[in-house]
Amino acid sequence: MTNSDIHTPVLLERCVELLAPALQREGAVVVDATEGMGGHSEALLERFPDARLIGLDRDTDALRIAGERLARFGDRAHLVHTVYDGIADALASAGVDRVDGILFDLGVSSFQLDEAGRGFAYAQDAPLDMRMDQTAGTTAAEIIATYSEGNLRRIFERYGEEKLAGRYARAIIEARGRAPLTRSGELVDVLVAATPAAVQRERSGHPAKRVFQALRIEVNAELAVLERALPAALDALNVGGRIVVMSYQSLEDRLVKRVFADASASTAPSGLPVELPEHAPRFRLLVRGAEMASDEERERNPRAKPVRLRAAERVKEAL
Repeated sequence: MTNSDIHTPVLLERCVELLAPALQREGAVVVDATEGMGGHSEALLERFPDARLIGLDRDTDALRIAGERLARFGDRAHLVHTVYDGIADALASAGVDRVDGILFDLGVSSFQLDEAGRGFAYAQDAPLDMRMDQTAGTTAAEIIATYSEGNLRRIFERYGEEKLAGRYARAIIEARGRAPLTRSGELVDVLVAATPAAVQRERSGHPAKRVFQALRIEVNAELAVLERALPAALDALNVGGRIVVMSYQSLEDRLVKRVFADASASTAPSGLPVELPEHAPRFRLLVRGAEMASDEERERNPRAKPVRLRAAERVKEAL
């Protein structure tokens, strides 16, 4: 795979713009917590020639591609095989205490979706794997084979916000009683057969979309990891440092919104006539609400359609 084969990163210019004030300082360090194929990292290293980058990813194949892409930057790029809740250990491995910029581009990457053998895409028949790190963890096929009907329903409701969660869970239990479900195409067939014709006509998306999202989140513990990673990332920022997070589904975005709201809120008890310095917020929000990609970018890059971007800047040290 060459650089020309790699898709343009989502909201690239906006990410660079938001991080720029923090990365123009001498000796700046930026973390790409979701390295992927290195598209955002490459742009940051090009635009800020004095900055160093620490890139994290759990996907060894993606890290290999990113390493080739960033090789020309030499020791300015330090890549670490880890999940992004391991940010503190990753910084320590690079000899860094605090950083000036952090970028999260959440969810499944274009590379993972395009690799048919990974089982992320319901439109391509492949083994039901869905692990972002194929060196460890439980596969989607193992979840389908072993979870009870109640647990399947739970993850479909919680992580897929699927209204037919119970119906789909029952259909999977019945189908696996006849034969193991080990491929994405087999699971899609079960879900389509279990979806009433009226619902298929009413829905804009594929019947398998939300179930596949739920399985991917469960396999990779994405929300639990994110819940640990965001506070660790905020703690790692220098004063004046900035964090940008791009989410692609509502569960992620609500979590980011809550963490950012807490970090940017005053801790002063209600009723105080004056806010004391120790109660002042540690962070300030850099964008109003969540920003979306432009119509033009969404047309050019379908992956940008669901993106929600939030950003914050550290304005004071924790006391």
